[in-house]
Amino acid sequence: MFIAQSVAPFVSNPKRERMQRFLGLRSRARSPRLPPMSSFLSLPVQGIIACSLIAVLFASQSVLAARSFPDVSQLASLPGLPDPLVLLNGEHVTTTKQWLKSRRPELKALFEHYMYGVMPPAPAGMHFSVERVDRSLFDGKATVKEITIALGTNDAPQIHLLLVVPNQRTKPAPVFVGLNFCGNHTVLTDPTVPLPTVWMPNNCPGAQNNRASDAGRGKQADVWAIEQSIDRGYAVATFYNGDVEPDRPGAKEGIRAYYAKARKNYDWGTIAAWAWGVSRAVDYLLTDKSVNAKQIAVVGHSRNGKAALVAAAFDERIALAIPLQAGCGGTAPSRGKIGESVKQINDHFPHWFNTMFKNFNEQPDKLPFDQHCLIALCAPRPVLLPNATEDTWANPEGQFEMLQAADPVYRLLGAEGLDANQAAPEMGKLIDSALGYYIRPGKHSMTKEDWKIFLDFADKHFGKPTH
Repeated sequence: MFIAQSVAPFVSNPKRERMQRFLGLRSRARSPRLPPMSSFLSLPVQGIIACSLIAVLFASQSVLAARSFPDVSQLASLPGLPDPLVLLNGEHVTTTKQWLKSRRPELKALFEHYMYGVMPPAPAGMHFSVERVDRSLFDGKATVKEITIALGTNDAPQIHLLLVVPNQRTKPAPVFVGLNFCGNHTVLTDPTVPLPTVWMPNNCPGAQNNRASDAGRGKQADVWAIEQSIDRGYAVATFYNGDVEPDRPGAKEGIRAYYAKARKNYDWGTIAAWAWGVSRAVDYLLTDKSVNAKQIAVVGHSRNGKAALVAAAFDERIALAIPLQAGCGGTAPSRGKIGESVKQINDHFPHWFNTMFKNFNEQPDKLPFDQHCLIALCAPRPVLLPNATEDTWANPEGQFEMLQAADPVYRLLGAEGLDANQAAPEMGKLIDSALGYYIRPGKHSMTKEDWKIFLDFADKHFGKPTH
């Protein structure tokens, strides 16, 4: 695997010469292993570091927001992967402070500018309403809550969050949060869960004329396997992705249209809008005393997995990320030669990314980043990339390469990174290091067996819940 450097056209010749001397991924000493994530999150030093650097981070982000990046035509071709530890100006990142102050904000701004678009802050008029609480779910093993998250005033979209929490617990439960494809009514057999009232794809179970119906109730209960998570001591929070933004181009409803009507134009695609919605769910979870605010894991499958990784990369309140089979535009390399390409994803789903990203259809090698940099933005928080052998469209091998390429950032920050020496991970064996990987037989899907792996990975980094 070769790592090329990001070369900006405005870099001076002396800097170019220094950069050429450092082409390729430099070897770095392995840092001592950290304790499990549950211990790491409680270490006082992390809080001290975060507090001392927060002002620097905000200042850096303000500067980056104001700067302009080169036109795509001016970007250099980088057939290899850009080094996540080299700034656009050629400077090498060798300290945690440099990463937090310079490179991390720069990468976030690059992804916003060239790929996902800029997400607005949390709306000032946002508020939460707990609509229903029922402690009898799964024969009394769990409490189900239905929460409405109003994303503004007047006709703003609303997120209908379904939260299921284990009743047998001695303290707040760790929680998985994620988008579902077809509505909350599909993930439980509970007949009282309200049907979505917004647009829905007709390929969803029970959908008729782009609207949900009772025929879809419980049809994806095995996909989410919520009772299994309850039995393991975990809470699960989910909402329909269409609550935030419909999955179709040119939609006149949804959060992007809502902001456009208010003349607040953000060049953000649907993936970013969904990720933004996940963060609004996190806003609520931080107020709910039944869940552990320091143990929030985001999960998502396919396009929802892309959004899950973006949410984790941009929202540091998320402690662990599991984007399942997220493929191109998520966890697979844009420069990859296997599976879906940048051109194919932009042609088939023109609404998923911002307008700038389409300029890379025929030249993904000009991207000043690749998806390993998005994974690196999560460092040192754990990230698991689960895959399936027959899902070549999502490029499982390329996803493993993304973990390898993100590893130096994790090592720099003192995390264990990817604990794997083999080129091809063993089938059915979970690599549960901070950068984790798993591949099973089968196709593009999310199953109860996948959830068992998610729970095992979370147990490793959060510690097994007491219940």
